[in-house]
Amino acid sequence: MKTNNIKQKFKLQVATKLEALQEVLQWYKELISPCLPQQTGWQCQVALVEAFTNAVRHAHQDLPVNTPIDLEVELYPNCLEMRVWDRGKPFDLKAQLQANQDNVTSLEKEGGRGLQFIKKLTDELQYLSNLDYRNCLVIKKTYSPTPNLA
Repeated sequence: MKTNNIKQKFKLQVATKLEALQEVLQWYKELISPCLPQQTGWQCQVALVEAFTNAVRHAHQDLPVNTPIDLEVELYPNCLEMRVWDRGKPFDLKAQLQANQDNVTSLEKEGGRGLQFIKKLTDELQYLSNLDYRNCLVIKKTYSPTPNLA
């Protein structure tokens, strides 16, 4: 039986390649998604896909394929926290969100929408850099627990 003090932790490490997205999705769908209300599960899955692909395409674009990307999920009865760790050059999240704000409504422009999607689908988004020579995108989403999660 779970209580408010108990949380579940899930970790996965994958290589820097878009093909690893299949492994990330399988991990998420098998372990994490079943613990969440359906809409929350879908929103967090989209956020995780965007965060992972951004790490591959942007943070690790000049790094070797064997450079790891670490994924962590902490699950509480009414909150989920996801962390995507990369080893790329740090960036200014606030400035990036501001610069890409217009891309969300413009269908002609490709790219720049991922962080906006993550921000809209979740409750809190922050970026921490230079933690043990890594950066971390932290994504939080609250939800109402379903009876089988309480």
